[in-house]
Amino acid sequence: MTKKIYNIGVEATMDVIGGKWKPIILCNLRHQALRTGELKRLIPNISQKMLTQQLRELEAAGIIDRKVYNQVPPKVEYSLSEYGQTLSTVLSDLCSWGEAHVAMLQAQGEEVELVATEC
Repeated sequence: MTKKIYNIGVEATMDVIGGKWKPIILCNLRHQALRTGELKRLIPNISQKMLTQQLRELEAAGIIDRKVYNQVPPKVEYSLSEYGQTLSTVLSDLCSWGEAHVAMLQAQGEEVELVATEC
């Protein structure tokens, strides 16, 4: 097994939660457990395949929990794990910065809309 080397801490963070979709998934799971279909509705531009892949990677990293209910039809919910909850401050800061950035773009006259302001 090759030793993994990170030059700075943010590299280790991005190795786990980096990419286009993972932070968005995590922000949506911050306050409640959600089913796959609910996540898909909240993140309409993600494909089902990508959502499934990202959820699996986050689960493998211990960031989210997957709870399977023994019923028909099958029900699966995802939530932040206890370890994933430690990302709460980081996720909140990302949301706040994004809201401020949208406000700045709007002030500059750009046509941009922020649908949800609650992270």
